[in-house]
Amino acid sequence: MTTENDEHARRSRLDTDRRRRNKGVGMFLRDIAVIVVAALLISFLIKTFLVRSFFIPSGSMENTLQVNDRIIVNQLEPRFFAISHGDVVVFKDPDDWLPGQPRISQGPLLDGVETVLSFIGLAPAPDSDEHLIKRVIGLPGDTVECCDEQGRLIVNGVPIDEPYLKNPSAGASPGGGMIPSEFSVTVPDDSIWVMGDNRENSADSRAHMDDATGGFVPMDDVVGRAILITFPFDRFGWLDDHPETFAVVPRSDSSD
Repeated sequence: MTTENDEHARRSRLDTDRRRRNKGVGMFLRDIAVIVVAALLISFLIKTFLVRSFFIPSGSMENTLQVNDRIIVNQLEPRFFAISHGDVVVFKDPDDWLPGQPRISQGPLLDGVETVLSFIGLAPAPDSDEHLIKRVIGLPGDTVECCDEQGRLIVNGVPIDEPYLKNPSAGASPGGGMIPSEFSVTVPDDSIWVMGDNRENSADSRAHMDDATGGFVPMDDVVGRAILITFPFDRFGWLDDHPETFAVVPRSDSSD
């Protein structure tokens, strides 16, 4: 009798230990699942409301940005903080500025991985090539003119020196093709005037003055301000908005 009781007690302890182990494993897996879901949710919210990754598809912003650079964009601007002169901004194509190009598939597997990574903000969004990136030259109410005798842009009556230009000796706004060599525009409310740092190879606001938007980019189309180059690693660093360039520019009446 004692032996049977002892065996029963032993089996009961084993069953209890097994249930505890199973419960422990289940709780561990549950906690891991909660952590993963929370991390994905946080990443998604960050990508949606705070920062977003893009890649650079063209040389219009050289040498500030190179083709295939990866950048981080602060989406709090202009949603909660004002855009400033000199900021490098990413914006949605306002009026067919970009030629229509079919998206190239990398295969179902790689396309799926890219979609997941972009969803949580770890890779540039698949629609990155549907956005543009330029430098803000004119804010609402500003008058932007080209150019003085030295080839410098004039903003609100004051010529500016632009150290970020790829080829400063070519002038601030060289003509050729669809780009006028002379112009004078006043930026409407809730819009900006943008130009590339590689002025000789940038179909920016100048090239779209005859469009419905007049070459201006509606503020609602601005995704955010580019703040950081993340890849390649040897180019990692913060982007400069060159406040010294625009410190001489007086405020327009509409910005008062």
